[in-house]
Amino acid sequence: MAYEIRCSVCNSLSSNLLDFKCSSCNSPLIVKQKRKFDVKQIGNDNHSLWRYAKFFPYIKETEITTLGEGWTPLVRFSDNVHFKLESLNPTGSFKDRGSTVLISALHKLVKKAQCYISEDSSGNAGASIAAYATNAGLKAKIYVSENVAGPKFNQIQFYGAEVEKVQGSRSKVAKKAQRDEKGKVYVGHILHPLFRDGIRSLAYEIAEQFKWHVPERVYLPVSAGTLLLGVLDGFKHLVESDVTEEMPKIVACQTRQVSPLYHRFKGLRYVSPEKITSFADALVSANPPLLDIMVKDLKETKGDAVIVEENEIFDAFKELARKGFFVEPSSAVAYAAYEKQLQNRKVAKDKRTVIILTGAGLKTSLKP
Repeated sequence: MAYEIRCSVCNSLSSNLLDFKCSSCNSPLIVKQKRKFDVKQIGNDNHSLWRYAKFFPYIKETEITTLGEGWTPLVRFSDNVHFKLESLNPTGSFKDRGSTVLISALHKLVKKAQCYISEDSSGNAGASIAAYATNAGLKAKIYVSENVAGPKFNQIQFYGAEVEKVQGSRSKVAKKAQRDEKGKVYVGHILHPLFRDGIRSLAYEIAEQFKWHVPERVYLPVSAGTLLLGVLDGFKHLVESDVTEEMPKIVACQTRQVSPLYHRFKGLRYVSPEKITSFADALVSANPPLLDIMVKDLKETKGDAVIVEENEIFDAFKELARKGFFVEPSSAVAYAAYEKQLQNRKVAKDKRTVIILTGAGLKTSLKP
């Protein structure tokens, strides 16, 4: 088989694509690619994520559910800094990479079982899953935090999904979405390994757009970890396949309020905030279930982590807008982190750098 799905803790194999946790120990699952990446197998006539269809072997190409996601622009911002515009995906965020892979793999299984899907989200993933579900003819119920941004809440509803607001922490939203109910199949983007696996396409694109000479550093915002883990997996796959010579240094960027990865990575004590009030309202996973995997993978690949303050986020958000890049404040966290490391001389201007701008500014409730 060209791939396998294993438990991240006990290493047990999973054969059911609907599984989102290990049947033996309830730990998160991970997808392992056994097929090497081959540049000759790229579908060059397909200008979407699915130009890499050959490297998602658990999906039949006749069953792909797509809205044209992926192959987003890589724009030069300065001499050595490029922005990857994930905000230009169909629903306005990078989450579409995971949704297209997840729904393509599962929609026939869900229909056969005559079920509907459930998802928990702070907004962007809920909108993305709702869009791809309706495109595939699936019914979806999305559980969101009570303080979800208005534009994201509206977006989910317009796609036709049922939406339920849940009081309390982000983990309480997930718990409610996972509750066993007749006819419900949980496909939560944080825990389902196929969603995370779809994100590795982002690494393939960055490498291909740089003609297979990867940048030295990649900055990305981190909350639940799907973006971080997907990008790491993609670059690791390219190195293991001898397509690229080395990994870029992946820099995980968090807010001071919500920074469990930063603190664990640096060996510092972290206390979760009672209430999250950050501008970066998409970065709310104070107790991410994938934290152990994130720390392990980031250390193994010699990555780094950085936190930024609220004023730094807001200044970066405004600066990006004044340069024509209107993104979510959560996306601005990555640019703020780069600027901070530049000022602190943790990174030099001559280092070729990619900053991933993850979501569109039209999703924010902030006003000028």
